[in-house]
Amino acid sequence: MAVSNGGPQPALIAKGLIMSKIEAVIFDIGNVLIEWQPERFYDRTIGEARRREMFATVDLHGMNDRVDLGEGFRDIIYETAEAYPEFRAEIRMWHDHWLELANPVIDHSVMLLRRLRAKNVPVFALTNFGIESFAYAQEHFDFLNEFDHAYVSGHMGVIKPNPTIYQMVEDHCKIAPEALLFADDRPDNITAAEARGWNAHLFTAPHGWAEVLVDHGLLTKDEAGL
Repeated sequence: MAVSNGGPQPALIAKGLIMSKIEAVIFDIGNVLIEWQPERFYDRTIGEARRREMFATVDLHGMNDRVDLGEGFRDIIYETAEAYPEFRAEIRMWHDHWLELANPVIDHSVMLLRRLRAKNVPVFALTNFGIESFAYAQEHFDFLNEFDHAYVSGHMGVIKPNPTIYQMVEDHCKIAPEALLFADDRPDNITAAEARGWNAHLFTAPHGWAEVLVDHGLLTKDEAGL
């Protein structure tokens, strides 16, 4: 009879049943907890053809990156609007109708966040979000106030997938990379997290994220809504 050396068995490793112990779960926000589809908002309000013309002319996502890096929410958007007077009114909507861009809430994901915290699992946010826009969002979405800590790019001066932002999280929370479990909807953000040794899940729907939390033993199937 073979004698076990007490370490993980190869068969279990092959089946993916041996996992590092998770000490904290990290949620992205846009398209994980709240849908973020500006194109959809503009298609609905100004029509797809006009939206396509505007997005081809104006680097709106680049504009938003400046906000996420900590520049003024209204200032940057209105400055951009003035630079493109033919789209002035539409660009200003990014600020003036922001809550309509950041909608709807992904209820199953919010439930997962709350179930984890109810079991005393530390839950963080790591999000590309502006200083003022995040404060505004917190006024309207109560669950954004429920993290043990929110790592917000605007306050940090760096955005995902820059490796620095992941290191800043590690340095602050004092948790080893292999003990962090992160969900994000962007493949480049996931790749950057995995390069630092984080456990990472590419979020496409809350059901898949729920399964990952169950697989890591953080929630039961019932708790995860499965």
